Amino acid sequence: MPVTALDPNSALVVIDLQQGVLAAPTAPYPAAEVLGRAVELAGAFRAAKLPVVLVRVSFAADGGDVPPGRTEQQRGGRGPARPEGWDRLAAGLAEPSDLVVTKHNWGAFHGTDLDVQLRRRGVTQVVLAGIATSIGVESTARAAHEHGYHVTLAVDAMTDLDAEAHRTSVRWIFPRLGETGSTAEVLALLAATR
Repeated sequence: MPVTALDPNSALVVIDLQQGVLAAPTAPYPAAEVLGRAVELAGAFRAAKLPVVLVRVSFAADGGDVPPGRTEQQRGGRGPARPEGWDRLAAGLAEPSDLVVTKHNWGAFHGTDLDVQLRRRGVTQVVLAGIATSIGVESTARAAHEHGYHVTLAVDAMTDLDAEAHRTSVRWIFPRLGETGSTAEVLALLAATR
């Protein structure tokens, strides 16, 4: 289903487009394509004088800020040390006017000031992009919906570590949280509202 509207006070929120995440194999879209679409979206939002939020995940060297709890799979931040710069945002993505949020969980709202920063700017709608669709993007979309934001998901500006996980989020979860569409649809709506 296409995206029907963008609020005048929308913000772009880009999840985890950082060196270490972009280096992982992704599907159904290559990480480089997702980065290119995110850069295009960010440029359009900036040109429209709308907020661009770049979210990155990072953990202290000692792993002390990794969420506790037993899991069957090893989680980020525990185990072998990350390479230097793994949490650095992708080159060419950030501009000085962007907001940068550092998270220590899957979602960008819990434990950060993202909600405060958006509300201070009068934001009523978020457009989401990034990696991984079923993890950071979906967690952020769920929280955005719970916080009362209109949620739009640019599904070709996100990808996952597994193509089926991406498809499951896009087909079954995202339509319950907001509207899904392509980067081109979001850009066309943005141009039409300006």
